[in-house]
Amino acid sequence: MSLRSTSSASPAPSAPRIPMWKAVSRMSEAGKTEGLGEKIVFDTVERAIADIAAGKAVVVVDDEDRENEGDLIFAAEMATPELVAFMVRYTSGYLCVPMTGEDCDRLGLPPMYSVNQDKHGTAYTVTVDAREDIGTGISAADRATTMRKLADSASSAHDFTRPGHVVPLRAKSGGVLRRPGHTEAAVDLAKAAGLSPAGVICEIVSQKDPGHMAQTPELRVFADEHDLALISIADLISWRRHHEKHVDRVADARIPTEHGTFRAVGYQSSFDEAEHVALVMGDIAADGGEDVLVRVHSECLTGDVFGSLRCDCGPQLDAAMEMVGREGRGVILYMRGHEGRGIGLMHKLQAYQLQDNGADTVDANLELGLPADARDYGLGAQILVDLGVRSMRLLTNNPAKRVGLDGYGLEIVERVAMPIRANAENLRYLRTKRDRMGHVLEGLDDFDVDAADTAGEGA
Repeated sequence: MSLRSTSSASPAPSAPRIPMWKAVSRMSEAGKTEGLGEKIVFDTVERAIADIAAGKAVVVVDDEDRENEGDLIFAAEMATPELVAFMVRYTSGYLCVPMTGEDCDRLGLPPMYSVNQDKHGTAYTVTVDAREDIGTGISAADRATTMRKLADSASSAHDFTRPGHVVPLRAKSGGVLRRPGHTEAAVDLAKAAGLSPAGVICEIVSQKDPGHMAQTPELRVFADEHDLALISIADLISWRRHHEKHVDRVADARIPTEHGTFRAVGYQSSFDEAEHVALVMGDIAADGGEDVLVRVHSECLTGDVFGSLRCDCGPQLDAAMEMVGREGRGVILYMRGHEGRGIGLMHKLQAYQLQDNGADTVDANLELGLPADARDYGLGAQILVDLGVRSMRLLTNNPAKRVGLDGYGLEIVERVAMPIRANAENLRYLRTKRDRMGHVLEGLDDFDVDAADTAGEGA
C-alpha cells in the first residue's frame, strides 16, 4: 500500500495476467463492469446467497478475460425437476455438479482423464447416475435425484453407477480465493447459504445468437426477466475476503532497529500462503485500540532493499518507522505480494522498460494489460484487527487506501501525511501518482530538477 514503487507489469502484450483474486479492481466498487459499451449493475452477493438458500437459481459471471460467460447456479441439495428443466432449457445442457475434493474422494469420483488438458483447468470427474430411484438417468427428474444424492453426506460410492448423465466437478480447496471459476463459486455460494457444499452449474446460451454463449449485457436482461440475482465472481471474492478470516498469526519476535525495538508479528494467508509482517511498537490494545498510528506499506524490493531512486518506497518505510518510534506506539504493516502495486516484481521491471521509453507508471501497466493498481487491502485490515487496532491515524499520501481499509470493524480517524522524497529520477512518477491516481503530494511543481534531492511535507 505505500506510495509505491514505480509501478508495474511485464513487457509484452502477451504478458501473463495477474490472478483474478488480485485483480478485483476490474470491477468497480459499485458492482459494474467496465468496457462493455455500457455499465452493468450487479446484484448483491447477499441477495444471491439468500436465493440459493431458498432453492432458487442465480446467474454468476466470471472475468471478461477468462471464459467471459454466465452460469446458472443452484444448490445441489435443492435440485428439483423444475430447476433442472429450467436449466436445460436456457443452457448448453451439460449440467455439472461442483463438489469439494473431500466429497469427490469419499464418493470414489476420480478425474475423467489422467492429465487435465482443459483450457481453464476445470476438474471433471467420471460421470454418474444415482443407482436407485431413477429411470434412464437423463430426465430432469432423474438428474435432480442424482444431484441430491451427490450432495447428501450420507451417500457412498456404492450409491452411484458409472458412467452416467451428471458430471461432478472437483472444486479447489479455498474456493474462488484460489481459483476464480464457476466451479468454486457454486461451492462457495452453497456453503455461504448453510447448505451442503455442492452446486449445479451450466453455461447460459445466448438467445440472440444460439450458436454462442450469453455475455454480461444479455445476462442482465435474462436475470431480470426471470427474477434471478446476477452477481460476478469478482464480487464474490470481495465478499469472502471481507466476511471471512484468511490470515493466521504464526510468529512473534523482537526486532531491534535504529528507530527503536519493534515486535515483528508474522502472518500467513490461508489461501495463497503469502507471508506478511507487522512491526508493532507499544501497547496497541491500550485505550481500547483507539487512535493507533498505522502505516500499511506495500512490498518493494527495488526501493526498500536496493535503494532504487525510481520510487519513494524506501524513504517512506524508513520515515514510517521513525514516526512510530517517536510516538512509541503504532503498527507498520509490511504487505507481501504488493510489489509493483500488486502486479509482481517481473511485471514491474517490464513496466520500467516501458517507462524508459516514455510511458508513465499508469500507462505502462495498462499497456501490459494490467491494472494501474491491483492491490487488495482486505488481508491487511484483518491483520490490524487481530493486533487489536480499532481506530487508526493512517500514515499515507494516498486517500484511496481509506477505501481498502474501511470496514472490518476499523475506523480511520485521520490521514497523516508522509514526507515526500522527490529526486530527479522519481519526479515524473510522483507527479503521475498525484495527477492520475489522486495522491496528495504538494510541492512537486516547485522541485528543482538540478537539485540533488528535496524533502517536503505532504498535506
